[in-house]
Amino acid sequence: MSGLPSLHGTVIARSGAGILLIGPSGAGKSDLALRLIDRGAQLVADDQVLVEVRDGLIHATPPARLAGLMEIRGLGIVPMPYVHDIPLSLVVELAAASDVPRLPEKQQFSLCGVDLPLVRLNAFEVSTPNKIELALTHPEWIASEGDNDRDTDS
Repeated sequence: MSGLPSLHGTVIARSGAGILLIGPSGAGKSDLALRLIDRGAQLVADDQVLVEVRDGLIHATPPARLAGLMEIRGLGIVPMPYVHDIPLSLVVELAAASDVPRLPEKQQFSLCGVDLPLVRLNAFEVSTPNKIELALTHPEWIASEGDNDRDTDS
């Protein structure tokens, strides 16, 4: 046992940035992670994630017993190449499509006293990996206060 706080979620690494996928069991965390891995991301941790604050950043690591393992529904638990440690840059909360706002308000996810940008998406939409990559590479596109005051009917 490491003594670090753990949480239920999946973390992948993309271009040196960690993306934490959270949601209830069956929400599609591992499925979405597998699709992101197919697009060039790397596994950090699946199902359980250890977190700690270092130099003001939240770092994610896999528990030793789960390092390099991923549960792929229909195939089982399979070994995967993985990154041992990554600073988190984005949290993606997976939700039913009907619970994903069209024009979201700015949201933060507080973890160990550090706020991270949060987006709510549906794991099973075809465009979800693209949306995550856009949110990661263009954080200014994530909704901010006042963004939803614009007229969308024109």
